[in-house]
Amino acid sequence: MEKTLLLKAEVREHTGSKAVRKVRRQGRIPAIVYGHKQEPVAISLDQHDFVEGLHHGHRLIDVQMGRKKEKMLVKEVQHDYLGRNIIHVDLIRVDMGETIKVTVPIELKGIAAGTHEGGIIEEHSNTLEIECKVTDIPETIVLLVKDVHVGDALHAGDIELPDGVKLVSSPETLLVTCRLVAAAKTAEEAEEEMPIAPEVIGEVKEPGEGETSQG
Repeated sequence: MEKTLLLKAEVREHTGSKAVRKVRRQGRIPAIVYGHKQEPVAISLDQHDFVEGLHHGHRLIDVQMGRKKEKMLVKEVQHDYLGRNIIHVDLIRVDMGETIKVTVPIELKGIAAGTHEGGIIEEHSNTLEIECKVTDIPETIVLLVKDVHVGDALHAGDIELPDGVKLVSSPETLLVTCRLVAAAKTAEEAEEEMPIAPEVIGEVKEPGEGETSQG
């Protein structure tokens, strides 16, 4: 198993928006620690070290708070509205032998057969909820799409999961479909090219009751 990342945390005394902005200006990320029937603790982590660890696939980290070191799982990462910077992190306490539920990204692999048939692959969900031991959490769940033809669909139940990993998401969850590019364009073009009923010019209406013919 990959070596666990060690990060030093600082406990946050204040948790208001003003205090959070100050933490971010100091190059740190505000975070909340949950789990193991303990009270949530507000902490901050070094932004550079955390982002580097995340980029290298670390989901499991050791967090040093004073003299105490706890093993934690990165449960949720919130980004700013541009999706560039991490603005908040949720961490949960875990034990190495513990079984937990976690959301893992889906990685599409292979070139779909449908792309040679004028089709395009559409991804409907890019994550999957699974249950496994903390030590068995995969970085990604691989979904092979090479046998997907135009008109085919893959659901969560179609994925071959690694040993020790159990599916929590509904097996009916739609993950991938393959549709004809030409068919999509034709539908749009058909609407655009639909003839508009021409306005009849020069038609003389007979004056009805209460109306007078203008001479």
